[in-house]
Amino acid sequence: MLGIPARKFIAFIFMVFGMFMAILDIQIVSASLSEIQAGLAASSDEISWVQTSYLIAEVIMIPLSGFLSRALSTRWLFAASAAGFTIMSFLCATASSINEMIVYRALQGFIGGGMIPTVFATAFSAFPRNKQAVVSPIIGLVATLAPTIGPTIGGYLTDLFSWHWLFLVNIVPGVIVAIATFLLVDFDEPDLKLLDRFDWWGLLFMAGFLGSLEYVLEEGPTNDWFDDELIVLFTLVAAASCVAFFLRVFLAKMPVVDIRAFRDRNFATGSAFSFVMGIGLYGLTYLYPVYLGRIRGYSALMIGETMFVSGLAMFFAAPLAGRLMTRLDPRAMMGLGFAGFALGTWQVTSITSDWDFWELFVPQVLRGVSMMICMVPISNVALGTLPPHEIKNASGLFNLTRNLGGAVGLALINTLLNNRLDLHLVRLHEQVAWGRTAAEETLAKITQGMAPLGSNAEIAAIKKLAGIVRQQATVMAFADVFYALTFLFLALVVILPLVKKPRAAAGGGGGGH
Repeated sequence: MLGIPARKFIAFIFMVFGMFMAILDIQIVSASLSEIQAGLAASSDEISWVQTSYLIAEVIMIPLSGFLSRALSTRWLFAASAAGFTIMSFLCATASSINEMIVYRALQGFIGGGMIPTVFATAFSAFPRNKQAVVSPIIGLVATLAPTIGPTIGGYLTDLFSWHWLFLVNIVPGVIVAIATFLLVDFDEPDLKLLDRFDWWGLLFMAGFLGSLEYVLEEGPTNDWFDDELIVLFTLVAAASCVAFFLRVFLAKMPVVDIRAFRDRNFATGSAFSFVMGIGLYGLTYLYPVYLGRIRGYSALMIGETMFVSGLAMFFAAPLAGRLMTRLDPRAMMGLGFAGFALGTWQVTSITSDWDFWELFVPQVLRGVSMMICMVPISNVALGTLPPHEIKNASGLFNLTRNLGGAVGLALINTLLNNRLDLHLVRLHEQVAWGRTAAEETLAKITQGMAPLGSNAEIAAIKKLAGIVRQQATVMAFADVFYALTFLFLALVVILPLVKKPRAAAGGGGGGH
């Protein structure tokens, strides 16, 4: 296809599909946690671990994948990741208790996490520079489309079948991907001697650092941050492990993760923008469903159908992003993308409790198109100019920044939502206090409407008014979060002129076998 050897391109497409499954799995499960909770008789505290265990395990594997890919080869690592992910999907579907589910989900996240950075590394090491306009939009589309359409697919599967199908749906595609990549991928050779010098201490410190950090970011907003003893404990573990990990990285002869790629200005810049894009990707994928569920009372299926707009916009924008990549300075593309993000979030700052599909239509289209226009140049700036021997490690670090951006973004968004909700509740309570004519008139009307309840009419009316006040405070808190996101995206547009234009690829970029 387009001058790319057919076998290589087909192998790459199977790898991309494996990455799609791994990223999609997080979102389709998040849309249906309440059904899993009911099915496993789990408490509300326990059920969050179905997601947290997966994310913690995945965030440890992503940077580790660079070393494993060099030691085992792309073929063996990817085929093993796809096979392990498929087996764990089957075990998740057969889990009979919440503890079993948490263990299987952690293993699923750890094993499957190797697929994501390996695809990015392959795109930039196995294909020549002049084919990036074809390859980059494909991985960009999959990396951003999967989280966006996840709630839709999760809603349909749970609605039509049962929560077990959130995992069973992976089995047939997973087997096909594992077999196809084993038979077709031959981009590089293994270097098993690397395993003899594996840095186990480095892995332990990295797991302590990233795993604890992910836990703190996931659980912090719901557990009042440092008022919770576990949050304090894991923060201390993360801090101590962080220091030990970086000492190990700089002092060990062959560290588990090589961070030298950050010396490359393009890579460091691309990773920083990837971090912020993670906030946009995962933050907005979280905010819209929460609004539609809490304020509009939508079911998982209705939320998925509304969110599908962004997915369609991404799909149609992918060829445009590929075309622009060959004609525009990547900084101009990133500027266009983040400006589109800012415009979309700015439109939602006027949100009310009546907003529905059509009010959210244009902001979602802007988000989808902007995501594609950002993703392609960011990955090219970060990975497209590195020497081939550095790409595998760098790809793990690059994908880690996007995931950490998402985790940090969700933690900040949830904290901001809670804080602003409290503030708006205080202000609105002042407006509906006794003695406020408008409030008393509204209460009288509601009480009149509740007349059939007899002596309970006034209490029911007060409860209804309190519910209205809380709903309005929640909507105002959402608007505040969208303001904050708008200014964040605009700040990135402003600093883009300070970014250097990426230089030509070092060492060619044809790489591979």
